Amino acid sequence: MMLFALEDSRLFGEKIAAKLGISLAQHEERAFEDGEHKGRPLENVRNRDVFILQSLYGSEDASVNDKLCHLLFFIGAIKDASAKSIAVVTPYLCYARKDRRTKARDPVTTRYLAQLLEAVGTNRVITIDIHNLQAFQNSFRCPTEHLEAKNLFARYFIKELHGKEMAVMSPDFGGAKRAEEFRKVLVASTGKEIPLIIMEKSRSKGEVTGSTIVGQVKGKSVIIIDDMISSGGTMARAALACKELGAEAVFATATHGLFTKKAPELLKESLLSKIVITDTVSLNPRVQQLLKEKIKVLEIAPFFAEAIKRIYAGDSIVELLGNE
Repeated sequence: MMLFALEDSRLFGEKIAAKLGISLAQHEERAFEDGEHKGRPLENVRNRDVFILQSLYGSEDASVNDKLCHLLFFIGAIKDASAKSIAVVTPYLCYARKDRRTKARDPVTTRYLAQLLEAVGTNRVITIDIHNLQAFQNSFRCPTEHLEAKNLFARYFIKELHGKEMAVMSPDFGGAKRAEEFRKVLVASTGKEIPLIIMEKSRSKGEVTGSTIVGQVKGKSVIIIDDMISSGGTMARAALACKELGAEAVFATATHGLFTKKAPELLKESLLSKIVITDTVSLNPRVQQLLKEKIKVLEIAPFFAEAIKRIYAGDSIVELLGNE
């Protein structure tokens, strides 16, 4: 096995490599004066099973499109160097939200992304808590592995809210399945009845409306679960609606913390008691500073390491996911 970690994902890659008991494979990434870029392995990859790590989110140093382009060209270089197989490990997969046509002549960008990755030689894609699982699985022809952080979040909240009366909320109808799966884990671990709450939400041209809540939140510690936090508006609105209906406390949890634009300021002033995310996206210093009193980051790299270990060995990851 060989593991490469590109750009901002190097720290995440070092954590995975440490758990696997290996060192990151050496590679070169070089930017040219005109903005072009090249990447190449500095070790022999011939007939090797190669894993390439790149979390595809925009950062201060590189846009999401830069990172995607760099990843595609690096996969191509590994393929041309005669690797036996190439697995792309992308903790955050870009363009996953545009998975269907909601308006006339809309693009289905998730499918186009899949075609790009496959065209350069990708044999497998590994990610976690994708926005729309069905669209993700149907877009790719190569094998895909979809990991879930629900067990990690459950362990945290069972300890954090011990003795409290909990409720799980989906901030929209589309996320109800995700919230229900998380609720089942909490019920199985605590043996308590935990209700599922759903909030009405609609979005058009970037504007979000709707705040009607289906279910009882009065006196409960409400855990709002979603795949990502981007602008923060959904979580802030949900927290306000819950508190107005008598919730004791409201927590936001999501696998991917993007925190775009004014999200840190909005969430800092929100009624959320705590925001729990994983480290699939590196937090910039500004976000860390503004949300330091509210945010909790859980390490997901060991989970990825175990999944990679099982995939490489040809073992099942079903037990790891807890979906039997």
